[in-house]
Amino acid sequence: MFAIVAAVVFGLALILDLADASIGTTIDGATLLVAGLLCVALHLAGVGTSVRGRATAWRRRR
Repeated sequence: MFAIVAAVVFGLALILDLADASIGTTIDGATLLVAGLLCVALHLAGVGTSVRGRATAWRRRR
């Protein structure tokens, strides 16, 4: 889930960078880049995944 959010944020940052625009005074390309990197880091850390529950159920059946 966080990987999809990161892809959307990176896409928005790219569009803003290519158009040389910003959203408000605090949100610009660099802010969106940091937000996207945070989402990628959370995805790689395994936050928001439910694989743990599925693996436990799979182990019980065997």
